[in-house]
Amino acid sequence: MAAAGAGRLRRATSALLLRAPRLPVRELSAPARLYHKKVVDHYENPRNVGSLDKTSKNVGTGLVGAPACGDVMKLQIQVDEKGKIVDARFKTFGCGSAIASSSLATEWVKGKTVEEALTIKNTDIAKELCLPPVKLHCSMLAEDAIKAALADYKLKQEPKKGEVEKK
Repeated sequence: MAAAGAGRLRRATSALLLRAPRLPVRELSAPARLYHKKVVDHYENPRNVGSLDKTSKNVGTGLVGAPACGDVMKLQIQVDEKGKIVDARFKTFGCGSAIASSSLATEWVKGKTVEEALTIKNTDIAKELCLPPVKLHCSMLAEDAIKAALADYKLKQEPKKGEVEKK
């Protein structure tokens, strides 16, 4: 008898659920509800994901992390002989805002000189992506990653001690 009652309850619940109005899946996705559309765009269609050859003399690599939230960001730049950034790549482990910040950062550094790239600030990234205050650390990570990649590139351009003595 109890089994028959449970069966009726299951069928009644199913009938109610089937008749309930449903929203398109797109409108129910968490990123679409919690993030600005610019963040969602960069999260769903990230630009410049990947890696460059970190052993190359014209590639700078920046690896930064935020212990408070667990986000880790690797950003790499490739610089031509004239000092212009010709390519940029990133890999990020983190939330949608961290991924979007990395993606945007790679777009912004491309075509800039090394010195111009140093002027990119986290506040500019946060403003462009409309990040809420609780997500500002993501844009700070992106700025730190840019600076770390540029510092690595500059370090690789300095002559080695053995090379200086030979001249």
